[in-house]
Amino acid sequence: MTNNTDLCSADYETRRLKALDDYQILDTPEESAFDEIVEVLSFICETPIAVINFIDRDRQWFKAVKGLGVRETPLDISICTHAILQRELFIISDTTRDPRFANNPLVADDPHLRFYAGALLESRDGYPLGTLCVLDYRPRELSERQRFALQALANQVMAHMELMHAHREQVELVSQLEATRKELSKLATTDPLTGLLNRRAFERRLDQEVSLIKRGAPPAALMLIDLDNFKTVNDTLGHKAGDEVIVCFTKLCREAFRQADVIGRWGGDEFMVMLPRSSVAEAQHAAERLHQLLAATPMRNDTFSPFFSTASIGVCSLNGSSNMEKCLHRTDKLLYRAKELGRNRTVCEA
Repeated sequence: MTNNTDLCSADYETRRLKALDDYQILDTPEESAFDEIVEVLSFICETPIAVINFIDRDRQWFKAVKGLGVRETPLDISICTHAILQRELFIISDTTRDPRFANNPLVADDPHLRFYAGALLESRDGYPLGTLCVLDYRPRELSERQRFALQALANQVMAHMELMHAHREQVELVSQLEATRKELSKLATTDPLTGLLNRRAFERRLDQEVSLIKRGAPPAALMLIDLDNFKTVNDTLGHKAGDEVIVCFTKLCREAFRQADVIGRWGGDEFMVMLPRSSVAEAQHAAERLHQLLAATPMRNDTFSPFFSTASIGVCSLNGSSNMEKCLHRTDKLLYRAKELGRNRTVCEA
């Protein structure tokens, strides 16, 4: 058991204050669950004052109070600082006869407190946090029934605080689980290098768009993009350089296409773009923007020999009768045609 010498040490006080802080009770608004406890205790003990208080670093703060017009007092006039030094009920039948309190301003002056009885509020780890106490303006005693009620209600104060603490931990855990779920969902649907949708996620988004078109949404356009001669980049400059080219190309795609357009990495150097509510002609304009950006932007930061890349693109329409297999077949044929014609160009569905 912790002795009073330990209770007075600076290290112990630091740990006690940490335990109090963990409950996040200080400076919180009034709550009916605690207010009702002091009302019931005041009624049972027949005292004009009942208080739930906590001993902070330099003050005594009241969570619930009946019969006093303040929410905190300085520690140097607190009777409860003595009460938290022992686990049993702390009762002062007549404060004027106790040398520890006879000169206390709350005893010698207004409000002239004469009686105090407090039950310890103790953390789950055994740290004294404060007290549930009753006070009176006249000397007196508590009956056995009243003593029992004081201790039982103090237990209820801590039980409610533990419940609040557990609820906060549960909310935090749910929040962490939700964040983890979102992160896992992101990892499952995005390409790790570019952050674009991966193939499976793109197919799912395309199916959703086809469903919308079937229900009356305007047709869309779909394009398949292949970086020209990308294998040569990997073979001559290495895979790290190839990754840099892919990342740079991704940034150019984000510039060339609208925020509403859906971009996915289809394979190593292949990309799919779906343009909702767009005609093939509008998609062709977007493809031309991409060609212009590629022509003006070095794909690697090498001032001695800037490297530029080109892309071949196939574009087809997306309507209510489309499916992934048909669309891929059509765009693949158009892309192949663009390569046959010399690469670095867009071929659109007639």
